[in-house]
Amino acid sequence: MSLPAVLPAAGSSPSPSPSETPVLTVPSLQDAHESATNAASWVEQNWSTWLAIGLRVLLILVIAAVLRNAVRRAITKLIDRMNRTVQAVDGTALGGLLVNAERRRQRSQAIGSVLRSVASFLIMGTAALMVLATFEINLAPLLASAGVAGVAIGFGARNLVTDFLSGVFMILEDQYGVGDTIDAGVASGEVIEVGLRVTKLRGANGEIWYVRNGEVKRIGNLSQGWATAGVDVTVRADEDLDRVKAILDEVAERMGKEEPWNEVLWGPIEVLGLDSVLIDSMVVHVSAKTMPGKSVAVERELRWRIKRAFDAADIPIVGRSTAPGAEEEPAPDPTAGMAPPSAYANPTSPQSQAASPIPPQPPSLTK
Repeated sequence: MSLPAVLPAAGSSPSPSPSETPVLTVPSLQDAHESATNAASWVEQNWSTWLAIGLRVLLILVIAAVLRNAVRRAITKLIDRMNRTVQAVDGTALGGLLVNAERRRQRSQAIGSVLRSVASFLIMGTAALMVLATFEINLAPLLASAGVAGVAIGFGARNLVTDFLSGVFMILEDQYGVGDTIDAGVASGEVIEVGLRVTKLRGANGEIWYVRNGEVKRIGNLSQGWATAGVDVTVRADEDLDRVKAILDEVAERMGKEEPWNEVLWGPIEVLGLDSVLIDSMVVHVSAKTMPGKSVAVERELRWRIKRAFDAADIPIVGRSTAPGAEEEPAPDPTAGMAPPSAYANPTSPQSQAASPIPPQPPSLTK
């Protein structure tokens, strides 16, 4: 065919317009067969890899579940052992005074629940990371970021980490709780809030102390067990000890039977005997076990009653620095050790004038 014949034929063919929609080609049966064949061959080539990955994921999950159950069981046994220790203390005579068993039991159960939750989170979180690594997901950026953050916290927040660790151990050991009166060394007062980092105390004057747990070196809990009320009674050295003891026993017995002191006192008021003997006085010590935080009130009431009883029995209460039974000497004159004023200090006195040097006389004119 010649070129002029081809050109008219090409020019006569209609050109496609942009407005016309292309015709969708329907895949034939042969194309579908080829696609199914390719998919089957891909599955046949990779089924062993997927099976290995699935078995690895299953193994990770099984190990994580077994380890989680073992750790939770160990924590439960630890809590049960703590409860048995509390029950052993309850069996003693002073167990109810030394430890609040119900509080310890509730605290141990709460701590066990927290520990079990933390253990489950750590184990299952680690298993999740291992599963992601099995699917060849790059965890290096995440782990590197966590490592850098851990180093930064370790070096830049050492005091914060110390406070948190101290707070965790204080809560685990139940050293104190809300409502207890403690002496933390740096501050003392009633505990109004216990945190992992800071313990909040209210002082005797109403002030609020914020004590970092890492700064507490020793703690004295004044709300566990009992308190001791002690009163020292100083009398003259020539007093009849049997009479003094009889009066103190009578005051103690009467106070122990009256309300509200019969509930505040957790034991009889005892006259322990002579605490010290001096030349002019002797000290009798009186003591009693009281409810925690009530020792000061018991001491004040006991002093009040002892003073009234001794006044009625005409027994004076003296101090250690005075000599009872002897007449008080007048206070020494502070000017007694000073020299008396001299007459020569007054320039107009005859003594001063007589002792003054004779002024030079002008020369007399002789004839």
